[in-house]
Amino acid sequence: MSASLSTAMRSWAHRRVRRAWQHRGLLACLLLPLHLAHRAWRGARALAYRVGYRNPVRLPVPVIVVGNLTVGGTGKTPLVIELVQALRARGWSPGVVSSGFGGRAEGPVMVEAGADPAVCGDEPLLIQHVTRCPVVIGRDRIAAAQLLLASHAGCDLIIADDGLQHRRLARDMEIVVVNGNGVGNGWLLPAGPLRDPPERLQQVDAVVLHGIVPPVRIHSPFFRMQTRVDDAVSMSGPPRRISLHELAREQREQQLRVLALCAIGNPERFFAMLREHGLQCETIALPDHDTIDASLIPQGRYDRILMTEKDAVKCRRDAQLAGDGRIWVVPLRSQLDVGLIDFLATRLRGRSYGSEAA
Repeated sequence: MSASLSTAMRSWAHRRVRRAWQHRGLLACLLLPLHLAHRAWRGARALAYRVGYRNPVRLPVPVIVVGNLTVGGTGKTPLVIELVQALRARGWSPGVVSSGFGGRAEGPVMVEAGADPAVCGDEPLLIQHVTRCPVVIGRDRIAAAQLLLASHAGCDLIIADDGLQHRRLARDMEIVVVNGNGVGNGWLLPAGPLRDPPERLQQVDAVVLHGIVPPVRIHSPFFRMQTRVDDAVSMSGPPRRISLHELAREQREQQLRVLALCAIGNPERFFAMLREHGLQCETIALPDHDTIDASLIPQGRYDRILMTEKDAVKCRRDAQLAGDGRIWVVPLRSQLDVGLIDFLATRLRGRSYGSEAA
């Protein structure tokens, strides 16, 4: 099977599953027993912590967990980046821990500038690249947090990226991001997109609604976040910047062939934002965190190739891609409700912290 055919099949399967998870159709109903088993397992695990059979490990600094109920693509990473920058401006020195999903590292590893995303994962590398804050990855987030604190004595706040289901790590606040897909069909994996049941939203400290969100039952304070794209930056050579409106004008005048390529959780959102600026693009949507290979973009077929920052951190280590003058990176701009930062600062202020044994 050719690489292009394999990519097309994986892309089709990715889209098909995501669409199926929005409804309680035949496929979802066939998987209903697995949803029930998953729900029972989640319930038993939560009960073990609630009755004290298992105890979470508390760190000597406050911990904010940012997560989602669904599988990928809600805007969690942009929110983490915004929180790091906003809380740093308020006087905190935050660090980030992450599972490093998509990378092959198991134990705790410090993410350095220019690290291999195949080892540490693309999202942790993007967070480090944009914020320059300390980031540590590890399947065990407690071990990752301990390494972070040991390596950066000035760190006084930890943000756990995608740690909602990692109950062993004690947290001071939980924030859940919900996007336009809401809670899908309301069922747990694999019958639906959920990793936790919908009522988990009633237990968190805050909910961030990313964009236009369908009705969901929320009992916690909620805040809003908007994301947009405005311009593109060349990947190769001296950085050049062009507005997307200007790029669309060039496309019309010069009949440019433009490809939008991404391996993110919600590719259609990225493509829609490009179309809003007047761009007409062929599209390739790879599964989230997938590898981007130069064979996907042969010379002579496209004049411009647009990708997200998350995809770009992977491509910069590939000499062929990094030197491809056709590739332009489209940064995501986020606008976060300042009320969320006020809310977090108020909750954090005056608290005392101490280590507890595992």
